[in-house]
Amino acid sequence: MPTLSRVLAATVLLLPCAGRVAQAEMGNGPTRSATVSMVRNFWALVSDVSALTHPQALSQASRAQAQPIPAAPPGGPSIDLSNISNTTAVERELERSLANKGSNLRLTVPRGSAWQGNYSLSSDESHPGDLLVVSGNADIAGKLLGNLVTVNGDVTVREGGLVSGDILTLGGTVHGDGEIGGEVRSFPSTSVLTPKSVATVAAPAASALQLTFGRIAGVIGVFLTLSALGFGLVMFGRPNLEVVSDTVAHSFGRAFITGLLGQILLLPTFGMLVVGLILSVAGILLLPFAVVVYTLLVIIAALGGYLAVAHAMGETYVRRRMALGAVIGSPNSYRYLLIGIAALASLWLAWAIFGWVPVAGDLIRGAAFLVTWLLGTAGFGAALLSRAGIRENFAGRLIPPEALTDEYLWATPQFGVPAARRPGTRTPTRGL
Repeated sequence: MPTLSRVLAATVLLLPCAGRVAQAEMGNGPTRSATVSMVRNFWALVSDVSALTHPQALSQASRAQAQPIPAAPPGGPSIDLSNISNTTAVERELERSLANKGSNLRLTVPRGSAWQGNYSLSSDESHPGDLLVVSGNADIAGKLLGNLVTVNGDVTVREGGLVSGDILTLGGTVHGDGEIGGEVRSFPSTSVLTPKSVATVAAPAASALQLTFGRIAGVIGVFLTLSALGFGLVMFGRPNLEVVSDTVAHSFGRAFITGLLGQILLLPTFGMLVVGLILSVAGILLLPFAVVVYTLLVIIAALGGYLAVAHAMGETYVRRRMALGAVIGSPNSYRYLLIGIAALASLWLAWAIFGWVPVAGDLIRGAAFLVTWLLGTAGFGAALLSRAGIRENFAGRLIPPEALTDEYLWATPQFGVPAARRPGTRTPTRGL
């Protein structure tokens, strides 16, 4: 039955449109005015049929009409909309007055009114004073003699409509062809009606145990990453790594000073490079490539120098152990790197474990950062001194080969046996 009634209603509405089309065809043929009239009648028919076939939409629209918000008792929430130029203050005041009120909302607008829902002002109506619309749109076709503020709603000022003051939308937009006497401020989003219980909920703070495990996991991740990079460097650039490592071991002070000066001159050198390329004719085309290459070289020098420091630490430790008689299965660069990186990571591991202690944690972190910076600066300087492992002038390679063996750490003489006098001879005296 409902379907049959809808079909009959559509048929009744189609009859006027069909009659007009027939009259147009019986005349001098389909003219432009007849066509336009037919199109208008068709869309009017569609809207009427849609209204008949969807009565629940009409009821929903009627339920969305604005309802006046009762005034608050003396001393209750009140908001003055006579000056809405300070948007932050207005939003804060609205949030304080409207949040978590629900159906018990009471609000006073001096020299104005407050409404909840879709508010409309017809062309023959006039609203004296300011207007606040909450959770609804404001459709202004008449005259609004004041400021207009909407919360979670749009504002439409239709042709012939007037808003003499300012318009502020929190969670909406403003459009229309009407007259607006003041300024228009529109903010698509707002937190005015967000419940405080939801807005102020923060993530629970991690416990000391969770924070400790997270830091330990981070230290282990950095250790594995540096180990992988170090193994790749040993595999493809072992001679260069050993030269940089020897430079750190034999010329640590010189390497540190060079690394410190290199850090200071990084930005000036980069600026000179950019300016020089810009001033040249063909340099402008090479500028992006030069910037990328310069950045990669700096990263490789810093990272390679740090790994070279770890290699030098591990090599020194292993050679001292061998000099004391310890049996080392396979003393090679891989073992040196692992031992050195583990020694460097032990500082940050101590911070990860004891970092939750109020004072000691900060001291350990500062010490770990300082030691890491000192060793990283020395490694960076060693990479610069050795030209990335090509120049051996400061690597200690010019001393006799015997000094590079493990015996140089022993207490016994390292270059043969001291000469002794031949038996049966005497030392000649002066004058004989």
